[in-house]
Amino acid sequence: MSVAKFPRHYGMDWLRIGAFALLILYHIAMVFADWNYHVKSAHAEGWIAVPMLLVNAWRLSLLFVVSGYASRALLARSRSPGDFAWGRSKRLALPLAFGIAVIVPPQPWAELVSKAGYRAGYWTFWTHDYFHFSTIGGLDLPSWNHLWFIAYLWLYTLALALVMACLRRVRVPGRLQGGFDALFGRWLGGIGVLALPFAWYGFIHARWFAMAAETHALFGDGIAHISYLPAFLFGFALAGSPATMAAIRRWWPLGAAMALAGYGFVAGVELRWIGPFGPSLYARYGIAHAAEQWGAIVALIGLATRFLNRDHPIRATLTEAVFPFYLVHQTIIVLVALWLMPAGLPFAAEFAILVAATVAGCAAFYYGGRRIRWLRPLIGLRLHPRPVRPALL
Repeated sequence: MSVAKFPRHYGMDWLRIGAFALLILYHIAMVFADWNYHVKSAHAEGWIAVPMLLVNAWRLSLLFVVSGYASRALLARSRSPGDFAWGRSKRLALPLAFGIAVIVPPQPWAELVSKAGYRAGYWTFWTHDYFHFSTIGGLDLPSWNHLWFIAYLWLYTLALALVMACLRRVRVPGRLQGGFDALFGRWLGGIGVLALPFAWYGFIHARWFAMAAETHALFGDGIAHISYLPAFLFGFALAGSPATMAAIRRWWPLGAAMALAGYGFVAGVELRWIGPFGPSLYARYGIAHAAEQWGAIVALIGLATRFLNRDHPIRATLTEAVFPFYLVHQTIIVLVALWLMPAGLPFAAEFAILVAATVAGCAAFYYGGRRIRWLRPLIGLRLHPRPVRPALL
C-alpha cells in the first residue's frame, strides 16, 4: 500500500484545524449555556443553546471522519499494521495517560468547589482524593473528561490495525475498497454518499437509540460507538476513494441544504416553535438530527477540498499544535471560569476573557512543551521534531 495512492487534500488538514478550533469555542460556550458543565457562569441562558445546536449534531462525527482519513496515510507509511498500531499508541495512549493524571484533575476539583462545596485546595484533592477510584460529589474519579475522544480513537485504531492484519493475510482489502467505492462513489451517481449514512444515522437517532445521550464511559456507550466507529471507518476508506471524494464535491450543496433543514427543525424544537419535546417528537427530531449530522459533514468536506485545497506556511504549525491545544483547552476554560465567578463581570467581558485566556494558555502550553524534549511525547508530539508534515490526530 503506497502513500502515492492517496491524493493529497490540504483541505482535509484545514478542516481538521477548523473542527478543533470550533470545539474549543463550543466548550467556552458551554460555560454560558444552560446545559450541564463543570463550571457555570451566572450569565447562563437557555437561548445560547440554539446557536450551539448548529454544530452539536456533527462536530464530533466530523473529528472521527478526519481522524480516519489521516489514519489511512499513516497506515500506508507504516511497515505493517502492527507498526501502525504501535506508532499510534505512542502518539495517543501516552498523552491520554498524562492527561488523566495531570491535565484533567483541575476540572473535577473546580466542579466540586463550585457545585458541591468542596473546601480542600487543589493539592489536597490531587494527592488524597483524585486517585482513590471512588465517587465524590457525584463525580467518578479519576476521570478522562474531554479526553474520552482520544481513548475512543486509540481503541478504534487498534481494532482497525487488527482487522487490516487479518485482511492482508487473506488478501481482500482491495475488494473491500471497491465495494466502498461502488456504494458511496457510484451508487445512483454518487448520491449514496449522502443517502446511505443518512439512513444509518436516521435509524440510530429515530428508532434504535431514540436520541439517547452519550456517556463517554467506553462501556455502555452504544450510541457513541455505533455513531463514531462508522464515521472513523468512512474517513479511512474515503482517503483511498477518489470516486467518493468526487461524489462529495458534487453533492455538497444538497448536504448543506439537508444540514440547514435539520438544524431548522432542531432549533424550532428548542425554541418551542414546533411544540413541547416529548415522545411524539423523538422520531422526527432524530431524523432532523441525522440530516444535520451527515449533511453538514458532506458539505464541509466538499467545501474544504474544493476551496481550501492549498498549502500555507502556517498549516504545518497549526496541524501540529491542534493536539496539544485539545489536551489542555478545557482545563484552562474551567479554571478561568472558576476564577471569574466572584468577579461579577458583564457577559461580554467574561466571554472575551475566557476566549483570550484559553487561546493564550493553549499557545503557551504548545510552544513551551515542544521545547522540552521529555515532555513532547506526553503532549502528542514526536520525540524528535522532523521537517515533515506532522501526523494528524
